[in-house]
Amino acid sequence: MLKMCYIQAMSTDNPAVSDFRHQRILRLATTQPEVRIRDLAQKLGVSDMTIRRDLKELTDQGLLERTHGGARLKAQGNTELALGHRLQRQTHAKEQIARTALSLIQDGDTIALDASTTTLYLAHLLAGRNVHCLVTGLDAANTLSQLQVPFTLIGGTFHPAARSFISGLFNDIQGRLHPDKVFFSCMGYTSHAGFTDAHLPEVSSKATLLSTGKQVIALLDHTKFGQQAVATITRMHSVHTLITDAPPPEGVTRDITLHHTELIITP
Repeated sequence: MLKMCYIQAMSTDNPAVSDFRHQRILRLATTQPEVRIRDLAQKLGVSDMTIRRDLKELTDQGLLERTHGGARLKAQGNTELALGHRLQRQTHAKEQIARTALSLIQDGDTIALDASTTTLYLAHLLAGRNVHCLVTGLDAANTLSQLQVPFTLIGGTFHPAARSFISGLFNDIQGRLHPDKVFFSCMGYTSHAGFTDAHLPEVSSKATLLSTGKQVIALLDHTKFGQQAVATITRMHSVHTLITDAPPPEGVTRDITLHHTELIITP
């Protein structure tokens, strides 16, 4: 009886240990099209059965979808992915887009950055530039502080998933500011819905941010085209420039031409 109780206790997973595995699995899933049960078991030093249980729990949470022999990130149409996970996706494309965006910034500009990961890459490139930044994300503020770039953090309610500030106070403050250029990204773009994101208060705050800029510049890697989240931030007619890393699909190109949006494809 004592032996049976010991075995049962050992088979009960420590929540902290399983949470650690879940985070490892999600990080791996952001860097490859699919994670395999056998590979995960070897990497994490656990049984196939444990990995199957982990994948089921992550699937039940809406973070993964099962495949034959493994799983992949669930299409995030209506679900936010935490900033830490988004930072690991399309890193080369985001770096190239950010460098191209930097070339549009002139000395003396006041620029606004939303709390997206692509604009965070841009923030890292601003050292030594004669600009003033309006930022909505905590990580961009920390980055600019370290680089000694002048900035104003627009306050509001803290939104942990995006590490951003949103809601009524944000909208009131931002509505009084008029940056020369606003840089933003989002979860997806379709001709039907425009530029979309998943978290409704974040969408409202981004829309306010975009409405105040003299120039609005969208930073989207090619994987965002054809993706649609729950709510529209803005449409192509409000965007002056779109920077991406590959030629967009035909429908997107048609929208760009129709609304005279400047298209820049990174080298």
